[in-house]
Amino acid sequence: MKKTQNWNSSIGFILASAGSAIGLGAIWKFPYIAGLYGGGAFLLEFIIFTLLIGLPLLISEFSIGQLGKTYTISIFNKLSGKPILNSIGYLGNITAFILYAFYSVIGGWIIIFIMYYFGITFNLVEPNPDFFNQMMINPNYVLIGQAIFIAVTGIIVSFGIQNGIEKASKIMMPLLFILFMIIVIRSVTLDGASTGLKYFLIPRFEDISIKGTLYALGQSFFALSLGTTGMITYASYTKEKTNISKSAASIVFMNLLISVLAGLAIFPAAFALNIEVEAGPGLLFLVLPQLFNKIAFGMFFYILFLILFLFAALTSSISLLELNLSNIIKEDESKRKRTALWISIIVFITGIPAALSFGVLNNIKFGAGSIFDNMDFLVSYILMPIGVLLTTLFTGHILSKTRLQNVVTHGFSIWYPLVKYVLPVVILIVIITQFL
Repeated sequence: MKKTQNWNSSIGFILASAGSAIGLGAIWKFPYIAGLYGGGAFLLEFIIFTLLIGLPLLISEFSIGQLGKTYTISIFNKLSGKPILNSIGYLGNITAFILYAFYSVIGGWIIIFIMYYFGITFNLVEPNPDFFNQMMINPNYVLIGQAIFIAVTGIIVSFGIQNGIEKASKIMMPLLFILFMIIVIRSVTLDGASTGLKYFLIPRFEDISIKGTLYALGQSFFALSLGTTGMITYASYTKEKTNISKSAASIVFMNLLISVLAGLAIFPAAFALNIEVEAGPGLLFLVLPQLFNKIAFGMFFYILFLILFLFAALTSSISLLELNLSNIIKEDESKRKRTALWISIIVFITGIPAALSFGVLNNIKFGAGSIFDNMDFLVSYILMPIGVLLTTLFTGHILSKTRLQNVVTHGFSIWYPLVKYVLPVVILIVIITQFL
């Protein structure tokens, strides 16, 4: 079945896709992973991987979506005549589902933080410098926040592509960029910020490690939402005239820009405020409150930032929910609201162990660490790379070269050999290395 819904405009498609890609990947995850693996060295590797690997892979997923114009659990069969290849679509759905389940935990943190700072503003609660750590271990806070985040995502998706996802993205993404610029300007002008700038912008090659390199490559997948077939879903809503090569390049540029801005917001401030840059998942929540305390009307700006940060998180969660929902309702829009509700309930239940893994389930450690850490590792460094490998092999070795030339209208002579011969080898090496 061919999809009948479309984006109203190319800019709507680009902003929605950029929102899906940027979301928490660029703003939340990139700074703390960069902090763990060398700052400037990680940034350099991330930029190289995103341009040389992430961009071609994104064009590959866009090509499949625009050529297939149907659902990811049937698009591979439609384009190849081989039903078994629909398993790639099912794998993407599973990956997106698990990702959404633990992703909603961070979305819940943001919501609780917004409530907390509103409470401070109106003198309903007392300021507490250790609030973030106390929140993470409080099951009521994390579960209520997670439930609200999932509910808001479900409501937006229930309104559909044009009236829900596209309209929200056109408002949220420009506002986020503007506020980030304000934060960065203040961060880099703090006393002692220069040390953080050097840490983030100047590569120290002695900091490069095999593990850090693998995490940089994994981050390039995660930050562009590759391997979940979510980008295939969004591209399947494009109109025939949409230039997917230019769209992919725009999305990659915005992703790199926001990632760099996130680093410029966090690292100069972290060094100036003597905050450990290896603090892990909570780094963003620990640094920015102290940074905003040093800005005139800082409380107002921080609440505004949290709201826009929430918007960025929502643009990603929206794409994850839409992916699974579209494969179920198959253009029967009468089922959209009901299906969004049921998927949201199941995601919430699945995400409960991740939400509690910093508190009451903190003693459960295995593999990559906590339950949350293992869900993150499974998605970012195993399922996503496998999904990317399969879609790349499909594009380079099964799809017709002539059909691909019709949609990849810029840089085809460079892109096609990369996808056909080089990237599958690179991705396979990454996957194998994870198990060594």
